[in-house]
Amino acid sequence: MKKVVITGVSGLLGPYVVSHFVEQGYDVLSVDITKPKNPLSRFLKVDLMNLGECYGALAGADAVIHLAAIPVAYSHPNEVTFQNNVMSTYNILEAAAGLGIAKVVLASSESSYGIVFSKQNLAPSYLPVDEEHPQLPEDCYGLSKIVAEKAADMFHRSCGMQVVSLRIGNVITPEMYQNFPGFIHDSKPRRTILWSYVDARDIAEACRLSIETQGLGSVALNLAADDTSMDLTNRELIKAEFPEVTDIRMPLDDYRTLLSNEKAKKLLNWQPVHQWRHYVKYN
Repeated sequence: MKKVVITGVSGLLGPYVVSHFVEQGYDVLSVDITKPKNPLSRFLKVDLMNLGECYGALAGADAVIHLAAIPVAYSHPNEVTFQNNVMSTYNILEAAAGLGIAKVVLASSESSYGIVFSKQNLAPSYLPVDEEHPQLPEDCYGLSKIVAEKAADMFHRSCGMQVVSLRIGNVITPEMYQNFPGFIHDSKPRRTILWSYVDARDIAEACRLSIETQGLGSVALNLAADDTSMDLTNRELIKAEFPEVTDIRMPLDDYRTLLSNEKAKKLLNWQPVHQWRHYVKYN
């Protein structure tokens, strides 16, 4: 049985990732600064800002899923968000490399493209946004994710460790589908996330595939459901919110995701299976 350490287990996504790995037969050690209300595996309280504690937590592990972070911009002072997210990730990578752990998965973000928290109303350069799209954040959260991805590249170069940085879209847990009828016909509220979403259970699957797949090197992959979160076609959405975007690289008369997930599908053989239309009654 392979041992995997999962950080950030008390967050929104953490319980779904822990549950998935336990169900798949992994020996899971859950790590966080705060103990979850209902631990789903062995738990260890760890301050990831302390490199020594990271070494202790990761000892004996075969792989690490690093989800822990301040998850949004502007919830904390900028320097706190940047320092926490960058140094906790660096410490995880440093400890993993020092312990000879071969596989690490990092929770990166669609926010690294800069559109999500832009105060200048940044529009995408082209659609759909894929992993080659410029990363132009105006905030320390998005910047912290770029730095983490660059650190992943460095550790891969230095020791050959495989690191998959998952640029995760808007995380949706099952109970959150009840909110969809309130926005599926209004283009504005979710424009900055390109109307994307991804089910926590599909993310958990991508995390597992990221450590079970060989030969990935250091790679960043978008994670999104196959469709947008809207009952408006992409043509309607773009016309309403991004009329200035003229470089369109997809058909527009449907609902397919504008945050491209094709690379994750290709490299991981991943297929998101949860779509909001399966769970929501709407007109």
